[in-house]
Amino acid sequence: MILLTFNIANIEAEAKNGFEISGEERLNITEDNTKAILRILDLHDTKASFFIEISIVEKLQNLIKAISSQGHEIAFYNKNSSLQEIENEKKFIQDFLEKQIRGIRQKDHKLPLEELKSLEFNYVSNIDNANILFPFKRLKRDTEISEENGLSIVPESISPYSQLPYNDFVFQILPTKYYENMVFETLKNDGFVLIYLNAWQFTDFSTYQFDIPFYRRRNSGKKMEDKLDALLAWFNEKEMATSRMKDYIF
Repeated sequence: MILLTFNIANIEAEAKNGFEISGEERLNITEDNTKAILRILDLHDTKASFFIEISIVEKLQNLIKAISSQGHEIAFYNKNSSLQEIENEKKFIQDFLEKQIRGIRQKDHKLPLEELKSLEFNYVSNIDNANILFPFKRLKRDTEISEENGLSIVPESISPYSQLPYNDFVFQILPTKYYENMVFETLKNDGFVLIYLNAWQFTDFSTYQFDIPFYRRRNSGKKMEDKLDALLAWFNEKEMATSRMKDYIF
């Protein structure tokens, strides 16, 4: 099973010297990038899970409604929010959508599992930082879904042969054919592949002057759209099943 997921958060990079990019403009970029992702998913009739960064949930109500109405899962992405802030936003969006928020993703700032369980989440999908040096830091580790404190813990997927994780950077930088081979082998070995991408990777950096490393500019914007389009076409061609996280886990 392919678990395709997207992190929806504003780009954090500073603007280049002589340029200024406001918070409102960053939010607009996030919305436009997410709409591009939705168009590609709709083209291939593929459902995914969208992890919305908690601090911008209320600013993206129309977008969240559109994501949910197209049959995708809404989950939370916690960057640095407190337990109370998460609880407030969870109640708000559940009332707004009239649907339960079952999943949460964390990276740098990780709250204890018992606290997340108290907010009635059902699964946690934690991720690691991805940078150009990560292949030299990775060791083989368990990729099976486990349960702790009544929560399903979904780890990052890792290729059993290359030992590369399926994070945003790997998808952006690797040739599509090599990535497809990774997916095929991991499915045979583990039975599922968790893929995650960031909305900011779909930014046109020739238009928006963010100060980001050269390797993060590679294959971004329209090229990123093309890579996603090609991957989903390959899924359909090979009749590989995809699923929202909450459906696969439960």
